Amino acid sequence: MKESSLPVALDMPRGGRATVASLARRAGVATSTVSRALRNDPRISPEMRERIAALALEAGYTPNVLARSLVGGQSGLIGLVLGPVENPFYAELMQKAVAQAAARGWRLLLLHAGPGPIEDATAEALLQYRVDGCLITSAELSSRAAAICAANKVPLVMINRVAWEHGSAVSCDNHAAGALLADLLLRAGHRRLAVVSGNARTSTSTERAEGFARQVAAAGLPPPLALGGDNSHATGYQVGREIAAMSPGTRPEAVLGVSDILAMGVMDALREAGIGVPEAVSVVGIDGIGPARRPPYELTTVAQPLECMIERGLDLLQERMRGRPRAEEVVLLRGRLIRGRSARLPAEKPDRT
Repeated sequence: MKESSLPVALDMPRGGRATVASLARRAGVATSTVSRALRNDPRISPEMRERIAALALEAGYTPNVLARSLVGGQSGLIGLVLGPVENPFYAELMQKAVAQAAARGWRLLLLHAGPGPIEDATAEALLQYRVDGCLITSAELSSRAAAICAANKVPLVMINRVAWEHGSAVSCDNHAAGALLADLLLRAGHRRLAVVSGNARTSTSTERAEGFARQVAAAGLPPPLALGGDNSHATGYQVGREIAAMSPGTRPEAVLGVSDILAMGVMDALREAGIGVPEAVSVVGIDGIGPARRPPYELTTVAQPLECMIERGLDLLQERMRGRPRAEEVVLLRGRLIRGRSARLPAEKPDRT
């Protein structure tokens, strides 16, 4: 039989899954030769690499990533911790993160999705699955979780959140986003303003609200009415009902939802109550999610530079995964204003370029 020919029946191990050892037996070579051939090691001849690749394909062989990590020291797995999946922002972030990680030869392992703090069990899973690093996109990092990761040298990078403890972060400039929207609303003549906040323990929510409030204070106006407390459409809707119940003389003229999903909830409740948006109340948000840009919302918002945030976050993670001593960093990227139809705003300045 020629070296490149393949047997009809494969010698499968017990349980039916092909392994490096079973492939080596069929090829009549050492297991190290098969391992190197599957990694395209140039020390193995092209003919042998082609033969073993064809044999592996016919056998349905898939590498055991966890076992390989015991030998090579890296698994190619990156842990991913998401915020509440009912918020379209996190679905968009996950899709882009998966694509960018795959382009680098990595796979993302979803470890947590939802509100609230990362449980210690999640941090321990980072070690059990031997992830090379972890992306935290929106969750409260407990002190215990941070300590476990730091002690075991698992690098962390937070995206869309500033890290309070162990780990670096890439975020939209949330203070600037809040200030930009406040300035626009003030220049349009709004004087009674409100902020609908999310979780007060998260940097994203507090920084956006702070940037908005500082700009209002700089204009010599009273602080914005503070409402909210949870980052969800349901919270925004409830706040919208509260605003709708106010008398026209006390009702806010403009409302910032610190996330698009909050702003969308406010808009739904106001319109259901017969209050025009933006005729009676202007509503703006921050995030730039797809659903908020479509009818019936057409929300005025500051879109986060999501592609760039993920790319920069993976860059930071890769540097740390390579074991290079690096100081922890916080990278802020500026968002982009999207003018919708949900707010009365000053006219755009003419382009002089």
